[in-house]
Amino acid sequence: MSSPEQQPLPTAQDFTRRVGGRERAVGYWVVLDAPVATERIARLGYDYVCLDAQHGLLGYSGLLAGLMAIDAGRSCVGLVRVGANDPFHIGQALDAGAAGVIVPLVNTADDARRAVAAATYPPTGIRSYGPMRSGLRIGPVPAEANAAVSCLAMIETPEGLANVEEICAVPGLTGIYVGPSDLCLAVGGAFPGDPAVADEFEAALQRISAAAEAAGVAAGIHTPSGSDAARRLDQGYTFATVSSDLVHLERAAAEHLAAATGAAT
Repeated sequence: MSSPEQQPLPTAQDFTRRVGGRERAVGYWVVLDAPVATERIARLGYDYVCLDAQHGLLGYSGLLAGLMAIDAGRSCVGLVRVGANDPFHIGQALDAGAAGVIVPLVNTADDARRAVAAATYPPTGIRSYGPMRSGLRIGPVPAEANAAVSCLAMIETPEGLANVEEICAVPGLTGIYVGPSDLCLAVGGAFPGDPAVADEFEAALQRISAAAEAAGVAAGIHTPSGSDAARRLDQGYTFATVSSDLVHLERAAAEHLAAATGAAT
């Protein structure tokens, strides 16, 4: 078996082709500005590692270092959940070398079209040319970059759910991605995971995955664990992200403390 250093670097082109073709993929979520930890995670065999620039604890320098750490792992590609649906945030993440972007708060088909436009160069889009790092990884030719990078729209609001079929039909969109915490609030939950709206939440998830399947685009979802990721993949989602580094750090530390002190977990 070859070491990670001997393996060919995964490409954005291959990832977008696979995910856009509704092949299964499993990823991991990073919120900490800890490039060495991110590199170790990226070597484990996940298909992608996503850096959270919306709610995560890392700025642009952390984003850049995280993407370089993911590439150093030589086992997966790096995605970025951008801070907002605008050309600056989307273009910056792609210029830094992200293989794709997850765009939050997409409420309408027009929102999705704006995200796709920001992720693609003219004449199909409005992305400004300046591939400072992505030119080394994805290539400097605009048409090739347009075909290589993924653009994923988050479905997480009442409006986004109501318009999900139209959103999925937007040309150039690689797929959609469910933010389950906000989606639970969108269907009437008092807090993320509220059991009082479990049926409404599951119905919304079914509608979203069915809309993606009908449009032939990817359907992704964030999950709290590997077992939940497997369950959602079995239910029709085509890619799933597992938890996050901060959650797992806290959980592992608590489990070790409990074992050391004999306390119940």
